[in-house]
Amino acid sequence: MSDHSETRSPVFAIAEAGFFIVAFGFFVYLIQYYTTTFGGPTLLAFTMVPVTFIIFTLDSLRRNDFYPKLGPGLNLAIAAVYVGICAVVSVYMYVEFEELGTVRAGFWDPLDMVLGGLMVALVMEYARKRYFVLFVLNIILILYAVYGFVVPGMFYHPGLDWTRVLTMTSLEDTTGVFSDLPQLALTLIGSFVLVLATLRSFGCIDSILRGSSQIAAKSPSALPQTAVVGSFGVAAVSGSGAANAVTTGSATIPALIKAGMARPDAAAVETASSLGGQLMPPIMGISAFLMADFLDRSYFDVVARGYAPALIYFAGVSLGVYLISARHGGVKTVPMIETMALPDWINVGAFVAVVGGLIVLMAAFHLPPLFAALYIFVAIASALFLRHVVSTLLAPDRAGLREIGKPLMRFVDNFASMTADLTLLLATLSILTAALVNTGVPTKVGFILVEAASVNFAAMAIMAFFFGALLGMGLPPAPTYILTALVIAPHMIQAGAHPWSVHFFAFFLAVWGELTPPTSVVAAVTSKIANTSFFKTLWRAIQLCVALFVLMVAVFTRPGLVMEPGLTQVVMMALVLTATVGATFSLQARFSDNRSIDIGARVILGAFAMVILFHPDLRIATGACAPVALFIAYWLLRRRKIEMAGAAA
Repeated sequence: MSDHSETRSPVFAIAEAGFFIVAFGFFVYLIQYYTTTFGGPTLLAFTMVPVTFIIFTLDSLRRNDFYPKLGPGLNLAIAAVYVGICAVVSVYMYVEFEELGTVRAGFWDPLDMVLGGLMVALVMEYARKRYFVLFVLNIILILYAVYGFVVPGMFYHPGLDWTRVLTMTSLEDTTGVFSDLPQLALTLIGSFVLVLATLRSFGCIDSILRGSSQIAAKSPSALPQTAVVGSFGVAAVSGSGAANAVTTGSATIPALIKAGMARPDAAAVETASSLGGQLMPPIMGISAFLMADFLDRSYFDVVARGYAPALIYFAGVSLGVYLISARHGGVKTVPMIETMALPDWINVGAFVAVVGGLIVLMAAFHLPPLFAALYIFVAIASALFLRHVVSTLLAPDRAGLREIGKPLMRFVDNFASMTADLTLLLATLSILTAALVNTGVPTKVGFILVEAASVNFAAMAIMAFFFGALLGMGLPPAPTYILTALVIAPHMIQAGAHPWSVHFFAFFLAVWGELTPPTSVVAAVTSKIANTSFFKTLWRAIQLCVALFVLMVAVFTRPGLVMEPGLTQVVMMALVLTATVGATFSLQARFSDNRSIDIGARVILGAFAMVILFHPDLRIATGACAPVALFIAYWLLRRRKIEMAGAAA
């Protein structure tokens, strides 16, 4: 062990012990809330938001990621101050909750404002460390809230005093760090994180990846699809493109490169596949939970409408990956390193049970999503833990309490750190929304948008796309969705668009934000794994993600895709899927060795795909599916002849 490690060891031990003590208490408190809903979500947020910062602090300290440039002793001292402040704030807010919300509401004591202000400062420090662009944006908006009188033109406002800014970002339960957004993270999102943390802690994600790689080993054409299949499975329980890229990319990208695929292509395949982590129900990205909150609908209403776009997206990516492989002459198989054992099949079964169980409980039994997630967690966690205990006891060399308790420790670690991170992120976003709403920015930007678009909906949608893309260049998906929903959505709905169409458009824009150049986190992760150019990876991934752009258009031209689950949704899904297939073939396929003929054929095919997507007459749109099918049939026949000629040679 190095001198540095020896110096750090006592601090690490203190932080590790403190983290697990607080994390376990946090888990128990939330389980108690999920089963009783005692006190309601507002009291929960006032009590637990400070605790999430304690978890964040101790987690950073034990990972040596708190203030790395400072010494371990100073790190420990600063952490102790933070933990002390948060503990005082949590206890004070819990004890004084009734008084704060009734007797002193609007007329808070100096101590109320001091403690509320300290919590805001700590949340801002979290943002500075994790989301610097968001931190800077919040600073700018807070200064604008106070000094709006120096801004000329329509963005002028008289300015708010510092006391008002302090209370609107802290003590007012409709805005600020204890408001609806962190409440959502602690309640509905937290209940789904229980399920995700369970699957991660018992190795279900690893088993899914082993299963997809076993499929790949059977045929060369199946190998590139492992990224898609693996991401499809992991996406259903991760809700994160970056998390997907790390989880599946570390296995699939080296395999694709070893099999002969170019490094940028291998990274792009995983990038496009991982992006679906935000789209795939039943555990979609944070923006999906926010959508339910904005529309005041059940989360299951979002899930029920989200399956069709997610399946279209993954089908489009899968097809694009196949066409890339075909264009470059295919890849060779890679021998299996690990095979599926009985525990892996049990884990895959648990994953299927989670997805199916959530759908059945929410759809057939109309159970609120929070309780559906809680029941699934209890059932799956019990079954997986029992299997783990039995397998451990049957292996004498592994038997022991420490071995039995390992997945439980991993679970507490995963659940607490993930939920705390999401809660603090949404608390940060609450500061942003408080500043925006209280200064009237959404109304003013909306007025500019309507005026500039001259009430032409297509122009408005294009401007909205560039607005969201600009946000996505510097912000994560959740704030991109919130800003789009606050600033753009009301005016598009006023112009005649259906609320579901507008909010799914904002949702897809937020997902696109993870791929928006030049700050795509997903492409950065995959290009690093592949050791290749970031910009080559990004460009090729954008070509594979054509389905996402089709979906952004389809929610307006074929609104039945997301308006209401049922037969109409199935019909619209078929049309949009056909348009996606046509557009993908137009971009990726080769129809002739003659360049002019090839380009002409692809342009004609793309035109038919656009007719399917845009034409208002469904009969004409449906009729355009036939020539698309003929083009694809011709390509398949041509591909087969090329393969036969190659085999004969």
